[in-house]
Amino acid sequence: MDELPLAGRGCVVTGGSRGIGAAIVRLALAQGADVVFGYHSGEDRARALADELRADHPDQRCVPLYAHVADAGEAERFATAALGRLDRFDVLVNNAGLTRDTLFARMGPQQWHDVIGTNLDSMYTVTRPLLMPLVKQRGGAIINIASSSGLHGIPGQTAYSAAKAGVIGFTKALAKEIGARGVTVNAVAPGLIETDMTAAIPPDRAELLRSLIPTHTFGSPLDVAHLVCFLASDRARYITGQAIEVSGGLVV
Repeated sequence: MDELPLAGRGCVVTGGSRGIGAAIVRLALAQGADVVFGYHSGEDRARALADELRADHPDQRCVPLYAHVADAGEAERFATAALGRLDRFDVLVNNAGLTRDTLFARMGPQQWHDVIGTNLDSMYTVTRPLLMPLVKQRGGAIINIASSSGLHGIPGQTAYSAAKAGVIGFTKALAKEIGARGVTVNAVAPGLIETDMTAAIPPDRAELLRSLIPTHTFGSPLDVAHLVCFLASDRARYITGQAIEVSGGLVV
């Protein structure tokens, strides 16, 4: 089997400068892809990651670009710039996201709009300008990062759960629209993954959460990246419209 399943492919990843996004960028390059990744904050971190990966993969492209995915105009500029940096475009990973966790009764309108804008509106703002190149070439993959929260609902995450449930619905509908054009669309739903978000959980709460997971561990960003890169490859050519959970069996 091909050891570089993404060799020669061009990938665009939003929210690629840290956590799950950075793991996806790293693995895609390791599997042979050229990658353009977006960042909204932490420009120095994004450029340092790109410098490191270009040194590791000197024959491939790794380009960081500013991306405010909740804004349609900014997202379109990002998409246009990303296409201009790649010889070909085959894979879109919609990973950008944020949380503003609080009880719904205490949630202000700005918290709601921030979460919906970044997590759900970006499905429109980023995917729309990048969709037709995939459709016209009759091939490619779109992978949307959802969440276990969108599958099951989490107290204190009403906005985030609503947004990620919307991502899953978007994924299933779009998969049916463009499947005949050779483009797959899938969602990956991480559970508790070792990122900045879980690092902020108090130790006693984290221990309780681990006890609820059959594997008794949090996942790593690489656990998610492996699935994303599989779905981006020809190995997953007959998988579309799915929401696949990566949660250690948190809910079974």
